Amino acid sequence: MTALLTRDAAGLPAAPVRLVHLGLGAFHRAHQAWWTAAVDPDNEWGIAAFSGRNPGAAEVLARQDGLFTLVERGPQRDLPQVVPSIVQAIEGARVDRLAELVAAETTVAVTMTVTEAGYGLQPGSPLARLVAALRARYRAGGAPIAIVPCDNLPGNGAVVRAALLELADADLEQWIEGSVSFVSTSVDRITPRLADADLDIAERLGGLADRAPVITEPFRDWTLSGAFPAGRPPWELAGAKFVDDIAPYEKRKLWLLNGAHSLLAALGQLRGHELVAQAIIDPVCREGVIEFWAEARRAIDDESLGLDAYCAALLERFENPRIRHELAQIALDAETKLRLRIVPVARAERAAGRGADGCARAIAAWCALVGGRVEGLDRDLAADTGFMSTVSAELAVMQRSRA
Repeated sequence: MTALLTRDAAGLPAAPVRLVHLGLGAFHRAHQAWWTAAVDPDNEWGIAAFSGRNPGAAEVLARQDGLFTLVERGPQRDLPQVVPSIVQAIEGARVDRLAELVAAETTVAVTMTVTEAGYGLQPGSPLARLVAALRARYRAGGAPIAIVPCDNLPGNGAVVRAALLELADADLEQWIEGSVSFVSTSVDRITPRLADADLDIAERLGGLADRAPVITEPFRDWTLSGAFPAGRPPWELAGAKFVDDIAPYEKRKLWLLNGAHSLLAALGQLRGHELVAQAIIDPVCREGVIEFWAEARRAIDDESLGLDAYCAALLERFENPRIRHELAQIALDAETKLRLRIVPVARAERAAGRGADGCARAIAAWCALVGGRVEGLDRDLAADTGFMSTVSAELAVMQRSRA
């Protein structure tokens, strides 16, 4: 029997906890955990990661001392590596442990991947748990700290700042404003849900038994904007970019990659596809992506970002037949995602006097797939008779094709 992947078996000692993460899942492990390990040869930057929607993720990873195998899956081959940066995997319900770790002066930053739907203010939400943990840090002496959200929200640092201030009492609010920095980020790396066929991939590739491997694409990009008053790992050594204005990078990723994904998730499923790699080679789906990209690029209006090369690379990434990126997975929380990925482009196109036909096709596909209504996405677009006429025409075509 193959031995379980643990620190003793792998000969990998644990680094001290310097970072806390909310949202322990494949997305975090393929991004922040990988980046931290890649720039930490002296084993100085350990991560304590708290589970999100799936509490079982912490239990499985804890049995492996936080270790997991990350497999970069290219079109021809798999490249595995063991990532040692997560040193504690903890159930999200352990608010006491979260408060203890965030209060520790040795903790310099809290990163977050809780999905777009995870930014609510209700009791027990990730942000509610975070504000309680920040209160513990304030009471313990109030050393400065950085909060680093990594979800697909425009200005995610400002979004989190406003939410935490709303949840805080007067004393905590004053401390947050003076001692907590908020770093906006854009993270770009396709990381699909693990397929059953890959559960034993670490053993098949000659390693130790791993019950929590991660499959991801070779491409990676991380752009950050903001201060780290207590220090941070040198992520730029692995290619992370630190910029003054993150907005253009957010738009490039959110509209071109994520917007295309949302379009494919709806239109592709309507046309009988299961995976991104299947949908993007369907001429109807591909035409829809290209048309939407033309509109999104006009709204971004910044050719210094290398949009031609970025879109060409996206097509190659989408076409990778060995990445099983399920359309149904992308379609989760579709209404929230469309508001961020499609609606802003549609509004920009309509404001410029153009038809926004690509956006209309994406919205019509969503309506056809789940019975959604444009009013639920955006009232201005719903009141725009010209745009609604295009949506209705696209919807009628899709409904006829399904009949």
